[in-house]
Amino acid sequence: MIGNNSFKVGLYIRLSRDDGNIESDSIVSQRSLLNQYVKENNYNVIDEYVDDGFTGTNFERPAFKKMIKDIENNKINMIITKDMSRLGRDYIGTGELIEKYFPNNNIRYIAINDGIDTFIDNTNNDIAPFKAIMNDMYAKDISKKVKSSLHSRMKDGLYVSGRCPFGYMKDPNNKNHLIINEEQAKTVRLIFDLALKGNTYHYIAQELTKRKIKTPASYYNYVWNTKSSKCISKELGVWVDTTIKAILTNQIYVGDSVQGKTKKINYKLKKTVKNNPKDYIIVKNTHEAIIDRDTFNYVQTLLPKNVKRPEKKRFYLLDGLLYCGDCKHRITIRYQNKTGRSYTTCNYYRTYSKYHVCTTHTNNYETLERVILDNIKDVCKKYLDKKKIKDSIGNIKFADNNLKIKKQIESLELTNNKLTENLDKTYMDRLKGFIDESQYLRIRKNIKKEIEDNQKNIAKLKNQESNKIDNKKIEKYIDKFLSIENLSRELIINLVEKIYIYQDKRIDIIFTFKNTT
Repeated sequence: MIGNNSFKVGLYIRLSRDDGNIESDSIVSQRSLLNQYVKENNYNVIDEYVDDGFTGTNFERPAFKKMIKDIENNKINMIITKDMSRLGRDYIGTGELIEKYFPNNNIRYIAINDGIDTFIDNTNNDIAPFKAIMNDMYAKDISKKVKSSLHSRMKDGLYVSGRCPFGYMKDPNNKNHLIINEEQAKTVRLIFDLALKGNTYHYIAQELTKRKIKTPASYYNYVWNTKSSKCISKELGVWVDTTIKAILTNQIYVGDSVQGKTKKINYKLKKTVKNNPKDYIIVKNTHEAIIDRDTFNYVQTLLPKNVKRPEKKRFYLLDGLLYCGDCKHRITIRYQNKTGRSYTTCNYYRTYSKYHVCTTHTNNYETLERVILDNIKDVCKKYLDKKKIKDSIGNIKFADNNLKIKKQIESLELTNNKLTENLDKTYMDRLKGFIDESQYLRIRKNIKKEIEDNQKNIAKLKNQESNKIDNKKIEKYIDKFLSIENLSRELIINLVEKIYIYQDKRIDIIFTFKNTT
């Protein structure tokens, strides 16, 4: 038989977060057990490999990979673990190691508590595959419990994700509650303001980059380099269309908790897939809003008019609003270098012209725009009532202001409730001896001061009157609106839903307002 001192031993220790509450599985306990075992058997320990905080359901662990490298370099020829679950909880991978990889590389494997020793013929070795399956089932059960717990907390409106959405940060008094990060929130508001003016994702991204505004990624010390397709450290970063879209379509900015957007393929893999939006876990009014709900909803109606509008060197007022009246597909505007003029074409015809699915719908764009703008002016002057607009604007401003104050009060009251709960918990910690008297008094003082400050702010908000409406200023805006001397892109997309162009030159304009006269 081979002598014990001829073995070059590697001790492997692993502890995951799931095992953290079991004392016998701690790093210290495993190390003590292994050292005692090698001492009793007079083994020669070459190295110790420790993966602290790594799951056993996969083998992408730094210390484990180093151990495999040492095996292939003939540095070690024997591995000892406390039990098989420390080696891994994936029964396929663990079985592959014990049944194939270790024998092929002449590695002796010992799992002390399971009585497994691959250099000795015993019954414990025969049941090793069943133990591997049991360890795998344990990991699967833990995964289900964790997932169930997270879903339950999400449904309660608690924020459980590790990273906060751009514009927010975690409440220092409650890690499951979001509060506004004012520096980032200013950028969020700017993005929505630019979207309200009819700008595309691409334009907004370029504008923010031009203004040297920090990207969300730059707050985490890295940005995506589009040329090298790598993450690099950079102070500011470059804004991209997808980031703008993610912000403009994220309901979290109206104060709602939106979670469960992705899910893992299974408990063994880190890879995630996107959930169907109908499966998102949404809880309303869980934190203070950055964007009011009316503005957010209105921006969603504008996005389809802008996001599909291609970025061109030439700007067209009606881009994204034109549709074919016959086939209902989009109509694009194209510039002809030879003539120096722009013209319209049905997208469906241009793509499938050889199948004769539609007709060209070619029109001189400049003439078409002039006709459509004149039509819009006539309709507005004919059907819009100045007094009704004035009254409705006044009511909306009043309602919006009161709604904003109400939300602020609700947010402060919710924060105070959480602070009171924290104060009660701190008192119980003092009684149980988890903290001493001086720690308790210091925490109590800080929490009570914050509660008092919030109560003062609540009182101010309750006594705050809605801002008076400047009637002269409103009338000035209404007069400007009805005169429509200079139609802007912002004004157009606020007035018009779609414009249908027919082959026989007929034009149908679908307005965003209805005739109430």
